Amino acid sequence: MTACRTCELTRRRDEGQAPVWDCIIRADGWDLVHAYDTSLPGWMVLVLRRHADSVAALTEAEAIELGGLVRAVSVALEHVTGCLKTYVVQFAEHPLHPHVHVHVIPRPARLAAAELGPGIFARLGVPEAERVSEQQMSRIAEALRDHDALARG
Repeated sequence: MTACRTCELTRRRDEGQAPVWDCIIRADGWDLVHAYDTSLPGWMVLVLRRHADSVAALTEAEAIELGGLVRAVSVALEHVTGCLKTYVVQFAEHPLHPHVHVHVIPRPARLAAAELGPGIFARLGVPEAERVSEQQMSRIAEALRDHDALARG
């Protein structure tokens, strides 16, 4: 296997070295993080904590946990960002991220027609000057942590 950036980022979270936006919640099998190269505030990613490159490779427990997290993150995002709904997408095709990770993307009320549906990916992999700032990602992360749908306690 080639180097997996997703596994490197998971190790960073395991070592306590991740910023708040890259370690929003840690469930048994999944981490919730803010996408680091997006211009869309609240673009979340659920990252499988162990390496697998296919949803078919999930254990039953991981799959069940994923379903609950997708719903909880969607509820929290609607409240925190005011989005109309969320898009949920999984490819694991990026050369640096051949690892199961599920995008939970807030769909804003006002969105250009070209960005609807899969066009939303125009908002990912953007130049650094267009990206959501780390400060804003951290504010969103804290708000999500505090939301009843995700709060642990």
